[in-house]
Amino acid sequence: MSIKDWPEGERPREKLLSRGPASLSDAELLAIFLRTGAKGMDAVTLARTLLTQFGSLRQLLLADQHRFCEGPGLGLAKFVQLQASLELMRRFLDEKLVREHALTSPELTRQYLQAQLRDQPREVFALLLLDNQHRVIRFHELFFGTLDAAAVYPREIVGQVLKLGAAAVILVHNHPSGVAEPSRADRMITERIQAALGLLDVRVLDHLVVGDGETVSFAERGWL
Repeated sequence: MSIKDWPEGERPREKLLSRGPASLSDAELLAIFLRTGAKGMDAVTLARTLLTQFGSLRQLLLADQHRFCEGPGLGLAKFVQLQASLELMRRFLDEKLVREHALTSPELTRQYLQAQLRDQPREVFALLLLDNQHRVIRFHELFFGTLDAAAVYPREIVGQVLKLGAAAVILVHNHPSGVAEPSRADRMITERIQAALGLLDVRVLDHLVVGDGETVSFAERGWL
């Protein structure tokens, strides 16, 4: 039986329209993206097969071109479509964050930074540069390290602040291990950056450490 022969309320597209996208399972959402099934499988069955093969929806979305295209019912066109969809999501969050005040939209800020850094295979140290009303000027990835550490130079941060005329910054970096707990080195570099920017009367509003599904805030812990 093909999906079009299913009861209307169980078809993924109709279900999304009547109940909203959050009501759909991972397999149903993926089936809408796939549009068609494969030999002997409707789109939902194919989606379930792919989720089992890749291990999770996240692993499917993160698969490189070669591995992705090896999946049944997939190919280069689907890979391109998926990458475009993921980039649209990132740009949507970027545009939405720019319109908000970073401090009055902490959850949006975290979502944006999670989307930017969560799945990076190496450690990345970045800045969220803000104007004097705490509106976002730019997100800038500044330092890149190994899986264990990144070399962070306060003078380069000062240079970016002066170049863009930022009045405040939010520091952020990821832990590729997935554990967001800040290290002693994280706290020490934060203090060095605070001291350097303090000479310019530029505030460090927070330092966020992005892990796998969690983000630790220095400000919330009273470390700033």
